[in-house]
Amino acid sequence: MIRCLAIDDEPLALQQIVSYINKVPYLELAAQCQSALEARQFLENDTADAIFCDINMPDLNGMDFVKSLTVAPLIVFTTAYSEYAVEGFKVNAVDYLLKPFGMQDFQRAAMRLKERLKIDDEEKKEIKDNTSTSDDTLFLKTDYRIVKVSIRDIRYVEAMSEYLKVWLEGVSKPIITLLSMKKMEERLPNYFMRIHRSYIINLTKIQEVNKNRVIMDADTFLPIGDLYKEAFQAYLDTKFLGR
Repeated sequence: MIRCLAIDDEPLALQQIVSYINKVPYLELAAQCQSALEARQFLENDTADAIFCDINMPDLNGMDFVKSLTVAPLIVFTTAYSEYAVEGFKVNAVDYLLKPFGMQDFQRAAMRLKERLKIDDEEKKEIKDNTSTSDDTLFLKTDYRIVKVSIRDIRYVEAMSEYLKVWLEGVSKPIITLLSMKKMEERLPNYFMRIHRSYIINLTKIQEVNKNRVIMDADTFLPIGDLYKEAFQAYLDTKFLGR
């Protein structure tokens, strides 16, 4: 079963999605929410495999909500505005349902969810099967050498024009390599997060967060960019204990 979260600020539209979910045998309704903020609260304590999410909502729109998720479930956007389609697929949405849509369109989106989850499960199985021959390392070209790096030793990555500085635990000088931030971000596991257009950090290496800065050690203070604040705060909220 695919656990689904339905989000729409319009009660009738929300009930339609809920009704459609209940009619598809391999879908299961995990929860229904009338705002992205309510959905965020749900995801802090529970999980969903897929989200059917309206875009135009008050307080926090669906697009920004999805972008703020550190680990996002599969997404199907629902909206009355066709101009969001391109932006929706930029965040890797599985499908885009233009209101008003019927059961046939919904079933198409549901089938795409099923196919995507099947592919993801097969990839996870392949990774699991190959763990005996793989390890947690990268090979980076620097100067005329190719250096093997343990991913867990990476403290943070700093952008420098077309190059990257890769700062390692216990090493005073960074490895400088010709690589884009996008390529590095795609390769790093989920305990890394981009907090600024120029910085990706290892979340396990954080010592302190002070206002708009992440403190990695006594000499390293990294800024949190405006575009990344919400996602970083969402991560902190999952780890925060206290009032």
